Amino acid sequence: MDPRINEEQLMMMRNVRKIMEEKVAPRAAEIDEKAVFPRDVHQLFSENEIYSLVVPPEYGGLDGQLLTLCICISEISRVCASSSMVLGNQSLGAAPIALRGNEQQKSRYLPKTATGELLPCFALTEPNAGSDVSSMQTRAVPDGDDYIISGNKCFITHAEVGDPFTVFAKVRVNGKDKITAFIVDRDTPGLSFGKNENKMGLRGSPTGTVILENVRVPKENILGNIGDGFRIAFDSLDKGRIMTGAMAIGLAQGALECARDYAKTRVQFGKLIGEQQGIQFMLADMETSIQAARSLMLTAAYKYDNKEADMVRFSAMSKLFATDMVMNVTTNAVQILGGYGYCREYPVERMMRDAKVFAIFEGTNQIQRIVIARDLMKD
Repeated sequence: MDPRINEEQLMMMRNVRKIMEEKVAPRAAEIDEKAVFPRDVHQLFSENEIYSLVVPPEYGGLDGQLLTLCICISEISRVCASSSMVLGNQSLGAAPIALRGNEQQKSRYLPKTATGELLPCFALTEPNAGSDVSSMQTRAVPDGDDYIISGNKCFITHAEVGDPFTVFAKVRVNGKDKITAFIVDRDTPGLSFGKNENKMGLRGSPTGTVILENVRVPKENILGNIGDGFRIAFDSLDKGRIMTGAMAIGLAQGALECARDYAKTRVQFGKLIGEQQGIQFMLADMETSIQAARSLMLTAAYKYDNKEADMVRFSAMSKLFATDMVMNVTTNAVQILGGYGYCREYPVERMMRDAKVFAIFEGTNQIQRIVIARDLMKD
């Protein structure tokens, strides 16, 4: 293992792998087929204190290290990418509060996040504001000691079960729009939910619409100050991008293992296909790219935990490289299995479908290239 992974982290990783192989692997295909939030996986994570990985120790968390979280997320995604989203979204949803919440906000929400009693969600994207966050239309208007929020958020992971939501909205101050982050509890009047998207992959991770119609939120629910929302969103996404890389690496590892095992049993032209040089070269390239992505992800997580100056660049590079890699690896896994790879009897078909979205969410890979290049030019 990487020398940056200590014995305690290694033990946690092995424990997660055991749980996933015993409890979730038999359910992975069914989770995809049913396309609903896997409540049994949520309960499993809660009972085994896996949610404690996303919260600092002072609020009931484990060690507060992104590196620990990422190696465990990879183990989950290796078996079931939709289940890795259960833990990954728990971390992203809690990130704005953990990063910029005041003591009262942290004490109210983070301990219940660590136990799984709450499933916080990150509500940034809108129909006309994806990569271009500044185009958001959701607005918050002051009214006494409250703000009235109206707008629509789309592609919100786990919207149907989430609570609370960090909602990003524009506040007009002296003629200028300032993006601001608000904590909105699920039972707030005026908050409702639209349809879930019928997605190609990650079908066990529901993605829905959040509708805000004159939602009244007290000023105490503002995260940071008016105008801090843009920075809060991207500080949270810097963390989320490294987690996305970890998910992609785990998914690719699972696909490689499936292709390798198949190549060790399938006979063509009188010998195992794993003995054919063409297949061996494919497997070798898959393994090499996975290990390269894993090394970059661990470096990015280490830099994030240690607040190193080039952390943002490494976060973007990790996400970019790992998510391009996983699409290539899962596609090759399907190719190695041939006709069987295209059938749902084998998991690589599901894995290839799951892989595609990783290059889209948490900032498209085109956006990652912009982030990397700008950081290079700044240096």
